[in-house]
Amino acid sequence: MKIIEHYFRLRENKTTLRTEVIAGATIFVASMYIIIVNPSILSKGGMNYNAVLTATILVSSFSSVLMGLYARNPILIAPGMGINAYFTYSMVIGLKIPVETALGAVFWSGIVFLFLSVFRLRVHILKAIPEPVRLGAAGGIGLFIALIGLFNAHFIVTRPPFIGLAKFDAMTMTFLAGLFIVSILVIKKVHGALILSIILTTLLALPIGRWYGDASAVTGGSAQLIRWTELMEMPDFRYVMKMDLLGSLKLSVLPAAFGLLFTDMFDSISTFVGVAEAGNLKDADGEPRNIYRSMIADAFGTLFGGIFGSSSGTAFIESASGIQAGGRTGLTAVVAGLLFLPFMFFSPLIELVPDIATAPVLVIVGVFMINPITKMDWGNFENAIPAFLALIMIPLTYSITQGIVFSLLMFTVLKVVSGKFKELSPALIIIDLLSILLLFVEF
Repeated sequence: MKIIEHYFRLRENKTTLRTEVIAGATIFVASMYIIIVNPSILSKGGMNYNAVLTATILVSSFSSVLMGLYARNPILIAPGMGINAYFTYSMVIGLKIPVETALGAVFWSGIVFLFLSVFRLRVHILKAIPEPVRLGAAGGIGLFIALIGLFNAHFIVTRPPFIGLAKFDAMTMTFLAGLFIVSILVIKKVHGALILSIILTTLLALPIGRWYGDASAVTGGSAQLIRWTELMEMPDFRYVMKMDLLGSLKLSVLPAAFGLLFTDMFDSISTFVGVAEAGNLKDADGEPRNIYRSMIADAFGTLFGGIFGSSSGTAFIESASGIQAGGRTGLTAVVAGLLFLPFMFFSPLIELVPDIATAPVLVIVGVFMINPITKMDWGNFENAIPAFLALIMIPLTYSITQGIVFSLLMFTVLKVVSGKFKELSPALIIIDLLSILLLFVEF
């Protein structure tokens, strides 16, 4: 135990072994949906569901443990939402790129990320992001996480051309009960409040679809009864080391690989900025803590995606749930990463925790993460407008990347028309140009 305390500097970070373990478990429970969702998306492109599930677990576990041991940050890395959709619908289905070739593109983008990270180019890009954009992004990510929770619980539903409140039924009432539970536990400062509320809400949800109500709209344990004989499922390693490295270097593939590269890069940088700002994981200079090593670990997350047979791994915004549960060191990420491994054999257990059990926690994490916007001088419109743009665009576009891109471009334009061009660093100008390219790639 003393070795662990010394290596992760628990006392220096004012945390304990128990707190870090609970925080790691909290991140895992809040993020474990990716074990089911990532294979669901990638299988639409013809990939085998069970093989992608195995790859998802391997990427998440190896990358997160590396983040914890090497970078010593409480950040989970797993196949990113949005990136997996780009991989499937843009590359494999849209451009008809073979799966093995697309995996090769993921691998090479990881190599490029590693190069950019080792030579600190990604760190320079991150440091060039202005404070108003960072503050707005942190709040925007908070709203984004809360919106994900509300949608996952089917408490908020789409009502074209807008969104609206769902009808009150067993699902929505259970979600509200969970929200009340986690709020009360947080206010009472109960240790492990987030993960305890997930357990309690899961128990409340078990009767739905069995004794009363309809659970068909929401995945999880409330939707179906799993027999003990169905709990175990052997891993499938068919995509491990199956990437086509030469085929992915063809000119016809490079535009798609370019889009994958920059979508992944902006997504990971945006997440690091937002989580560090909201969780106060910053060094003496006000920059995200251990960012150099964190970027290298994140690059390996993408590299592992290609090696194991999944879309790119990236920093997960749900890491904020563990940070708010008290996680301050890399031990949190190690615990979260190790918790993925048993589900290579017991993946059906994931289905025992319904979305409505994790949704209230995501809403509360949104409350925690909105705090940085109080540091914003809302009377200074040169800074307030870009900050607000990030704050509102991230949840409304369902994309951290797009929110930050539009915020950066607005910040630059307003500084130019205000005659403050000297406040724009060369690195920021380069980011702006890359942002414009990214918009063309995404649209």
